[in-house]
Amino acid sequence: MNRREFIKNTVLATAAISAIPYIKADSPGKKYKTALVGCGWWGNNILGEAIASGECKIVALCDVDQRFLTSTEARVKDLTGDTPKTYGDYRELLEKEKPEIVIIATPDHWHPLIFIDAVKHGAHVYVEKPISHTVLEGAAMVKAARAADRVAVAGTHRRVSPHNISAREFIRSGKLGKIGLVKAFVNYAGGPEKPLKNIEPPKELDWDMWCGPAPLRPYAGDIKNPWGGGPHPRGFRSYLDFANGQLGDWGVHWIDQIQWILDLTQPKRIFSMGGRPVRGPVILTDTEQTTDVPDHQIVTWEYENGTQVYWEHRLFAGNNQEKSENVGCYFYGTEGVLHLGWLNGWTFYPAWRGDVIKQGSQLHQPDDQNIKENWANFLECIKTGKRPESDIEAIYNATASCLLGMLSLKLGRAVNWDESKCAFINDPEADALLKRKYRGSWEYPTI
Repeated sequence: MNRREFIKNTVLATAAISAIPYIKADSPGKKYKTALVGCGWWGNNILGEAIASGECKIVALCDVDQRFLTSTEARVKDLTGDTPKTYGDYRELLEKEKPEIVIIATPDHWHPLIFIDAVKHGAHVYVEKPISHTVLEGAAMVKAARAADRVAVAGTHRRVSPHNISAREFIRSGKLGKIGLVKAFVNYAGGPEKPLKNIEPPKELDWDMWCGPAPLRPYAGDIKNPWGGGPHPRGFRSYLDFANGQLGDWGVHWIDQIQWILDLTQPKRIFSMGGRPVRGPVILTDTEQTTDVPDHQIVTWEYENGTQVYWEHRLFAGNNQEKSENVGCYFYGTEGVLHLGWLNGWTFYPAWRGDVIKQGSQLHQPDDQNIKENWANFLECIKTGKRPESDIEAIYNATASCLLGMLSLKLGRAVNWDESKCAFINDPEADALLKRKYRGSWEYPTI
């Protein structure tokens, strides 16, 4: 059975769930019961737009760190006058509060289980990218959303960013000519890594629940400073137990942009290489640890139509020459090159004579983003039943493409991918990496 067939068949097999009607905004005063799971930095950015929309009542908050739960509860009270219920376990929240909308802004390894439970409870979901930590989790999330007939949007807000939309229109108009190659990249400064000492978790943090289905890794960081290094709360992307490094973070944004602009889904052939020549060897002992993601990585993807996409990241040797365009993607066409970036919008450099064309960005604070537009599109799709711009299946394609790059790196060789079967071609060694064993009683989602 291929991916499209299991999504279709699941809808028939779960008619009871599918019968849950769409929530309709049947009056101007309608407010959706909204819950936030993951009360850290980015979760609060999304929460702010939910409140600002005027269409959401924040009924519940969930986090395994009481410090963030307390501060977010105070923020909601200050902005709305409401007092949301607080929880340390999302399952209790879903059972007791029955929210109509759930925002998921946890570390990557938690996204699938919370997402699937939320849509099964009848909620529409806004989940941060990457949608999953492994490929088959993402496939199961798409299946669950379609079976429950819920609107599911991912946090790839660049699909609704004005300068990204205009870049797409420019490229699709043919002004770039025939595109022969696309390069996506992110480059930052950095240096050798000093191990962190393993310590006891802060008393306010349920570290066992934070790790959840992932391995129970020793806690490391500055106990007096919630932002003081280690996996929690913002360093998790640098630990393969919980995320997939730069490719699983920035890569999903830019690979999604390329797939969206060029009408691509998933690649057919993938090859990656990289390492840690600057950060140094991985350390994980009883007393100390380092991160374990590559400090540089190169990936090439080839698509069914012949399009070739190239990724590179580097977490060292940042320099002034690259500073203005250290992130984004280059579309190389016969009529010129277009750099699609973040803070500075996009720039077209003609191949021959002609003027350079620039389009600036229109971003929101804090943190230079377009969550506002993504949230508005999400609410509109809840009301109409349409698919959102950053629909879960589209962002599954981008997430899976990046995770396939990570699998190629782990294997040390190229792999051939069959999107329709959600499997590699005659490669059981690679297939074994499409999922992982969950810890304890947590059960890996099935497709």
